Amino acid sequence: MLSIRDPRAAELAKLLAARRKTTMTEAIIVALENELKRERERVPLPERLARLAVKARKLAGPKGRDVPKEELDEFWGQ
Repeated sequence: MLSIRDPRAAELAKLLAARRKTTMTEAIIVALENELKRERERVPLPERLARLAVKARKLAGPKGRDVPKEELDEFWGQ
């Protein structure tokens, strides 16, 4: 049995239930299921960064490329 004692949590559950035209219980269940699904599918930051590094290496090619000073200055906002 779930009892919501926190006023903010209760208000959020009421708002979600009203928007979805459902009960607070159903709104909470769906919200929790969705959040658990997001957690299961979440890719850890190191893995996301590794994937980006692979893509960047492919885009740069085997030798990379020279970056002119003007482009570096623009990148750093100078």
